[in-house]
Parts: sequence; structure tokens; C-alpha cells
Amino acid sequence: MSDFSHTDSGPDVTDIAVVGAGIIGTSCALALARQGLRVTVIDAQEPGHGASYGNAGHLATEQVSPIADLSILLRLPAMLFDPMGPLRLDWKYLPHALPWFTRLLLNLRAAPVQRTVAGLRKLNEASLNAWQRLLASIGCEELLQVRGSLLVYERRQSQTPLETLRRRWMQQGVETELWSAQALQNAAPLLSEHLLGGLFFPQTGHFIDPHLVVCRLAEAARACGVHFVQQQVRHGRLHDKGAVLTTSQGQLNARRVLIACGAHSAPLVSELTGRPVPLDTERGYHLMLPHEQGRLPFPVTSLERKFIMTPMLGGLRLAGTVEFAGLHRPPRMNRAWQLQRLSQGLFRQDLDARDATTWMGFRPSLPDSLPVIDQVCDGRVLLAFGHQHLGLTQAAITAEWIAQLAVRPATTVASQTLPDLSAYRLDRFSGPWL
Repeated sequence: MSDFSHTDSGPDVTDIAVVGAGIIGTSCALALARQGLRVTVIDAQEPGHGASYGNAGHLATEQVSPIADLSILLRLPAMLFDPMGPLRLDWKYLPHALPWFTRLLLNLRAAPVQRTVAGLRKLNEASLNAWQRLLASIGCEELLQVRGSLLVYERRQSQTPLETLRRRWMQQGVETELWSAQALQNAAPLLSEHLLGGLFFPQTGHFIDPHLVVCRLAEAARACGVHFVQQQVRHGRLHDKGAVLTTSQGQLNARRVLIACGAHSAPLVSELTGRPVPLDTERGYHLMLPHEQGRLPFPVTSLERKFIMTPMLGGLRLAGTVEFAGLHRPPRMNRAWQLQRLSQGLFRQDLDARDATTWMGFRPSLPDSLPVIDQVCDGRVLLAFGHQHLGLTQAAITAEWIAQLAVRPATTVASQTLPDLSAYRLDRFSGPWL
């Protein structure tokens, strides 16, 4: 049981207010409630919207590298001048983005990259088993298909870069299999016969409906007593016995607050902790093709075209692209339709785009590519945000770690079951360029 006992709080004060009802916040709320804590989740939307609704659905345990490499400098002109490129930077957002990009580049030096890879490996290597435990606990194991995923290439000049990538993944402890063109056809016979081969990642999987996953977790959380409040959190302040959140409908008193609202986390983190956070958003798009059932057995990514296709209950989801334009610029849905054009030539027969739907969401990214998983302010503030492209992948293990943090005294520095979380601490950003 938590060292924060119920007796000090009164009946109208929740033990933990979770800000954010996406995959991270909802998973954490369920894990916290199972520790016997009274939990209230606050979000302006219903559970499972935002980035959790439209992500690629890929359990991407193989992604243990930073979100960029030094080649981003060479790509900068294209980012600015090619509105349909896989990586785009909005001209109007450039002044705001420059400090974040500077930090990103500084974190691409050898030592920071080594820390990033180690931190991502620790999370990702534990993610698959954590998800299997979580889904089994709510009777929804079928929502996760562990069939692997495939990275394909189609140009002969891509073979050497692919082999370089494979060696890097193997050095990072990621299991890979080098597949020939025939192996591609055997596993996914509807792919184009012109594809030359690829890398298969057997220890990955995909969710057949990411939004449904969050909804099922929310149902389980409600059954454990979690209260979901559809309000917007506008401000917060700490006091000796906890925190007060000002929402669009009044105030909510909590003994502790967990900030898990993705790309929207920075203002509340700064307000409650007094620490600025270099959090930005990578805007991602998807195109959902409802008439494409059974086209692929597992997610397939194109090395050259830089997007992913994931089979789901509702059809085939095409996802990808990175756009730096902040939280307030309107979406450019022609980038979603660009995904259909990118798919042409990857199959024996082009995809059916009838009744397709588009979507844009915000990936919360920090310049060292690692999330914040921490408790600060004498345990009154818990943090779980900044998971960049890997929020879905890392949600279940993040929830386990947050629950363990919540039920031990804030002064405890070691635990038999909780790993060293120093790589994910908030204070790693205390220096000006760290």
C-alpha cells in the first residue's frame, strides 16, 4: 500500500489524478487502481483519442535508435521545401523549433546516442511481455497479434544500407532475419514480385485496433473504480498535502498528479514542478482503407518510401511521415493521401482507396528520444510522457513502472523489482543543452 494513506485526504480528494486518457494514461490508471489507489482520469476527450486513436498499431520493439541521425542536416533543405516529403518542417514553425532541433543534434553525439539506445532497449525489451500480461489480465489477448513485422526494399542500391542497418540492430540486441524475395512471396504473396527482399523482426507484433485497446483498458479501469472525467485541465498548483487542478468545470483535489497527456504535457509539468521541458510534437498521419482486408499478414514497412502498412480489423492502415508544425497549425491531409501514392507499386494490384479516411495526431518527442518516467516534488507529481513514436509499444511497461513508483516512498532509491529509471528522469534536462 502507498505511503500516502487515505486518512489524510478526506472523501472528496482522489489519491491520484491522471491527466490524459490516451494509451499511457489509461494503462497507468488501471495499474494504479490495482494497487488499491483511488484514481481519477481527466481528459478533454473520451479515452483513446489523440495519438492513441490513429497510431500505426505496430508493437515496435525493434526501434531502439534515436528518432533521427546526423543525416537530418543534409535533409534540412528538403524538409523546408518539399511539402510531401517524409520529413517536413513548417516554415512558420521554424523559429520555435530551432532550440529543440539544436538539442536533438547535440544528443546525436556518440555518448548521448549510447544512452538513448540503452534506455530504449530497456523499455522495448520488456514491452512485449508487459503487453501480454496486461491484455491477459483483462481477457483481450486477441487484440495483439505477435506475428512479427517486415522491412522491405525494392532497389539494388538499397541492399548495402539494409545490411548496415541489420548489423546495427544485431549489435543492439534486436533479433532480425534476412529474407529473400522468395521468402517475401511465401509469407505475403500479394506483395509485388519486384521487391528484392527485406528484414523480418520476429519479436514484434501489431494491435488489430489501437482505439479498441484503450477502450477495453478503460472498461477494466472503471471496473476497478477509476473515475473518468471529460474536462480540460487548465492549470495546476501544489500544496503541502497534494495538488489542485483547475479544469474547464471547476477544481479537482488530488493527493498526487500523474501527467500523461502526451504532446500537451509540457505546460502542466512546468507549472507544477517549476521545470521547463523541451517537449515538441512530430505530427503523424494515417490513411485507413476499409476495403483492404487480408492484404497483409503483419505490418510491412518500405525502406525507400518510409511508411508502414498495418492490417487491422477495420482494414489496412497506412501510416507514417513526420511533420514539425506544432500543436496549433491545421492538419495537411494531403500528406495522408500521399501515403496511398507511396503504396503504389508495392503490391501486385494497387490498394483499394474507396471510402478511405484520414487522420493526423501528435507524437510527443523529447530531443534525446527517451520518455520521462519519474516522480518528483516529494512524490506529489508522477510523470509518464514523451514516448515519441513508441507510446503504444511502451505503454504497458510504463504503467507497471509507474504503479511501482506510486506505492513506494519517494525517498526510496532502490527496489527489488523496479529497474534503474535514471535514464528517464525529468532532471536530465536541468542543464541548458542536455
